[in-house]
Amino acid sequence: MTLNIAAAAESSSAAPVNAEELAAKVLEGHKLTEAEALGILATPDYATLPLVGAAGTLRRKYFGNSVKVNYLVNLKSGLCPEDCTYCSQRLGSTAEILKYTWLKADEAVAQAGYGIAGGASRVCMVASGKGPTDRDVDRVATMVEQLKEEHPQVEVCACLGILKDGQAARLKDAGADAYNHNLNTSESLYPEICTSHSYQDRVNTVQQAQAAGLSSCSGLIVGLGETPEQLVEAVFALRELGSESIPVNFLMPFDGTPMEGTWLLTPLACLRILALVRMACPDKELRIAGGREMHLRSLQSTALEVANSIFLGDYLTSEGQGAKKDLEMIADAGFVVLGQEASSPAEVARRLQEAAHAAGHQEAAPDAAGGGCGTGCSTGCGSGAQREPVLRRRGAGTKEDPNA
Repeated sequence: MTLNIAAAAESSSAAPVNAEELAAKVLEGHKLTEAEALGILATPDYATLPLVGAAGTLRRKYFGNSVKVNYLVNLKSGLCPEDCTYCSQRLGSTAEILKYTWLKADEAVAQAGYGIAGGASRVCMVASGKGPTDRDVDRVATMVEQLKEEHPQVEVCACLGILKDGQAARLKDAGADAYNHNLNTSESLYPEICTSHSYQDRVNTVQQAQAAGLSSCSGLIVGLGETPEQLVEAVFALRELGSESIPVNFLMPFDGTPMEGTWLLTPLACLRILALVRMACPDKELRIAGGREMHLRSLQSTALEVANSIFLGDYLTSEGQGAKKDLEMIADAGFVVLGQEASSPAEVARRLQEAAHAAGHQEAAPDAAGGGCGTGCSTGCGSGAQREPVLRRRGAGTKEDPNA
């Protein structure tokens, strides 16, 4: 399926909503309906910024002007036996990503430290694969314990795939705060994007994490070819599941995967999707995640009017915007980094740059490179001269310093 959700929403029979009135109703406790959700997606381009402003009243009620900064550590990359069509680490992928087995605990904690120095208040420890063995869980539990010992104030979120009985409790006992397992899309679309496990397997894992006392982190990948109705179905499923943190990923169409060449989103469509999630789940952490740079582009800071959380720097197998530029973007938009409210994001960015100089690993300046993505390439990551997404060649699993 290759449906452009922006075009589909525009051709939908759903009536656009009065965004201000709807936001006021949600503030008073109204539960968003399917018709209203479809109306949000049907908002015309010219009315999208007012929609963002209306949804932003919900964001500011629950989260003020803070932005939560998260940092990914890819503990094990590639070599996954699953067949998820969107994933560069999938079975049969020919994407030229980094492939390596488990990082040692010291290396994983050291990698996390870079992100923490950049203002991250949550570290997400991720490993490819269908799900962990008990030995894998013990390995990650050791990493969590060591990270908590060195940085007790930092939240740790594990993302290891489909869990078996008792594994969530083991992670909780080690000090993990949260578990991430995205639903990714609607139940009705799921068989088209994965056949090696089921949608219900994902739901079950989120519920196991919740039962063990872990905060649930579960979100979406948009741009997979979903219809507006399927997108609403997925968002409402997350609402019913009680996901406390909702990352919204925008499809990165890696070469060498079935989704190669799939570009179905526009920046304004991305803003409408984020506004939908905020209106449906007004008090939940909403994170703009993978693919934000290539799909939101110049509207990334506008998205912070709706979302209250971002990933800093690079992703699992692709490079993100320069970490210093992320922090400057937060400051320029008038926000502050959660947990560092006494310092402006610009000050956090300055301290990060000074620390990099002192340690002898200065980050390449994105503006000087002409790209703005932190890659150091002369063409930049969005110029068309280099295909997106840009594959990660630094940080975990390499001898190069991370983008943090």
